[in-house]
Amino acid sequence: MDQICKEPHLNITIDENEIVDGAKEIIKRIRPMWPLNNLHFKFVMIIGTLLCYQIFTTLLMVVCFSCFDYIFTDGITNKLIGVWYSGHYNDMVLVRVYGHKTDLLINRKDETRNIRILNKAGFTHSLYATFNNGLAYQFIEGNTLTTETVRNPDIYTLIAKRMAQMHKLNPDNDEIPKQACIWNKLEKFMEIMPKEFCDDTKQSRLEKLIKPFSVLKQNYQLLKEELTKSNSKVVFAHNDLLLGNVLYNQKENSITFIDFEYTAYNYQAFDIANHFAEFAGIDNPDFSLYPEEQLQKRWLYIYLQEYNNVNYVPENELNLLYVQVNKFVLLSHFFWGCWGLIQSEHSTIDFDFLEYAAIRFNEYFKWKEEYLNMEL
Repeated sequence: MDQICKEPHLNITIDENEIVDGAKEIIKRIRPMWPLNNLHFKFVMIIGTLLCYQIFTTLLMVVCFSCFDYIFTDGITNKLIGVWYSGHYNDMVLVRVYGHKTDLLINRKDETRNIRILNKAGFTHSLYATFNNGLAYQFIEGNTLTTETVRNPDIYTLIAKRMAQMHKLNPDNDEIPKQACIWNKLEKFMEIMPKEFCDDTKQSRLEKLIKPFSVLKQNYQLLKEELTKSNSKVVFAHNDLLLGNVLYNQKENSITFIDFEYTAYNYQAFDIANHFAEFAGIDNPDFSLYPEEQLQKRWLYIYLQEYNNVNYVPENELNLLYVQVNKFVLLSHFFWGCWGLIQSEHSTIDFDFLEYAAIRFNEYFKWKEEYLNMEL
């Protein structure tokens, strides 16, 4: 097995309410030559359910060093801060603090292994260090996608090609199971997701918004039975390509994937379908933005050209993947519905995870009959 050098582990636990102090401790260890009296920070701030991106230009004094207070985001389950010093913005170190109880959902050992593998393959950032409840890693310049830019042909061409390239990777690592991860992962989610809440108000919302667990369990079994018949290829997949996990660098005309918490071998069609579902956005998702057949097929044609290293893609092959993808989008909705229920019980972040779970389950039931009946 090809060995990949491991980054140092720091015996530091960062209080999510004291992220500046914690990040400073990380910098002392991994960038000892940096001037501590001249550090700048880019913070995460979540206001309600809105992930904010606007920039503040007020100079603040924090302890004994100055910082510009920016808003920076890393999805809705972690907190992130960027650290650099004057004149060295592109040398920024990103310090990510894991969300509360996310270890129930994510194998952190697998995540760091995946980052090493993908960095070595030239796909993503370097990992500088791990600490007890997070990671420190390389800043990569670029803008996260929006519901508009993800539909831009110049950009989605790069995404389709990059996903195909990732799917062709075959990591030489005996620790990575080569079968599709989704069923074991989803079964674990269904085992630990709340079936009821002690809080009466929350329980009332659960009963109003979410179908009974017995119904969800029947639908899981139906999905497993139907989708395993589709014979979708099993590939090394990202599994969470939401808009915030794709960076577009306009200057270099390049795409970089980030955040590999769910990366593992999985169905090819699931990874693509999951990305298509994310065209809706995260905050107040609008699933009318799910790509129409014409856009999907343009995207899939580019993907198959890259994946198969060909110029021409036969129509039957394109149509097969199109049908597989639209069947697997049902699994995406179901998976993230279960995820939302778990987050609704454990997350300390101000986001209505129960409402989000309901939205995803509603999309599943809305399209279940039509998509499952599509002919392969």
